[in-house]
Amino acid sequence: MDKRAIKRICVFCGSLSGAREIYGEQARALGQAMAERGIGLVYGGGGVGMMGAVADAVIEAKGEVIGVIPYALVSKERARRDVDMRVVNTMHERKAMMADLSDAFIAMPGGFGTFEEMMETITWGQLGIHRKPVGLLNVAGYYDPLLAMIDRGIEEGFILPHYRKLFAASSGVDELFDLMRKFQPPEGVMKWIEMSET
Repeated sequence: MDKRAIKRICVFCGSLSGAREIYGEQARALGQAMAERGIGLVYGGGGVGMMGAVADAVIEAKGEVIGVIPYALVSKERARRDVDMRVVNTMHERKAMMADLSDAFIAMPGGFGTFEEMMETITWGQLGIHRKPVGLLNVAGYYDPLLAMIDRGIEEGFILPHYRKLFAASSGVDELFDLMRKFQPPEGVMKWIEMSET
């Protein structure tokens, strides 16, 4: 993908900060790197945890931040008041809007919600719903077990080998950006369904 085409990245990450300081440090490093590259942030809209850290870094660097949050989570995730906030009715609307607003996706460490958003985004790539780069920022080896599970799925015949190219993974922000800039959808991916059919 031409790097000029990445104007905004949707970042999936935890609403908690995690057990180690490195998670928050890397969230801030990602936000700063995005702002330095003129890339806007699209994220879940919260002011807490990893979400708050990455947004803080982009805001401090005078970058663009768009939050998307369902009404039900506005108070629970402390929706920010200092960003372009889009409030929607459901989680499904949230994910669809975040995808529409973004040119690429990055998943940082997080919990069930982050796992679900990341895997759905990779699945959408497999189904041809989008042809956008997806990256896993594998901070402190957090995603090593998941990557091993994906490799197991390939070995056991449940994931076609070329679908491993649907996403890139790296422990470093700069390297991940480089991998995502070089992204090409794997051969054989065709548009099976429309977003409205999901």
